[in-house]
Amino acid sequence: MGANGGGRDGDAIRRMFGGIAPRYDLLNRLLSLARDRYWRREAVASARLPSGGVALDVCTGTADMALEFARQFPSAKAIIGVDFCLPMIRIAAEKVARKGLTDRIRLQVGSAEALPFRADTFDAVTVAFGIRNVVDRKCGLAELYRVLHPGGVGIILEFATPQGPFFGWLYRVYFHHGLPWLGGLISGDPQAYSYLPASVSAFPAPQELSRMMEEVGFHDVHFRTMTGGIVTLHVGRKSA
Repeated sequence: MGANGGGRDGDAIRRMFGGIAPRYDLLNRLLSLARDRYWRREAVASARLPSGGVALDVCTGTADMALEFARQFPSAKAIIGVDFCLPMIRIAAEKVARKGLTDRIRLQVGSAEALPFRADTFDAVTVAFGIRNVVDRKCGLAELYRVLHPGGVGIILEFATPQGPFFGWLYRVYFHHGLPWLGGLISGDPQAYSYLPASVSAFPAPQELSRMMEEVGFHDVHFRTMTGGIVTLHVGRKSA
């Protein structure tokens, strides 16, 4: 659901996501039971983009977040999607063109750790299911902060591990066994969907990610969980 990173590990992640790009959207719908659409709607709504505002979606993947921005905020001046995986960007461009939105959504290849934009450019910056894949995570968070306008909002949507005894157990069985098997069967790349649960398990807890956001400058940082704790939505602001 979006990939971005640098160095040797980043190159491996880029190749992996490039290999599954053609079936990426289908797998997102199937493996999340279509809940990924709801999660993105909630994340984009929390941006509250002003009329004439400019939004950036980092680790955009196949541009689902950028397309949701265009749907929810028809008065936006510009929406830009960035991903370091060229095959993802190519598929994203095809989707944007099919919906007749090439005049509103711009897509380009770029790294989350070195965003190709000036400081204080965007009213909202989002990352949906991609910050996990950024090799230098603190650098990536600092870049999100840098390119935001003062007063702008940074939004991170990411997987988490549910803590409830029964639902948590059921989810772990599905996430660590059922999902890799089904994802590998459909995508043809078992490694890619074994990587997903491993990367989520190694990802910081929501409280720790909030602390990391604060360390790079975000204030009023808060988060909420969705769908029983499967996903966490983090929101923070850049000082005005």
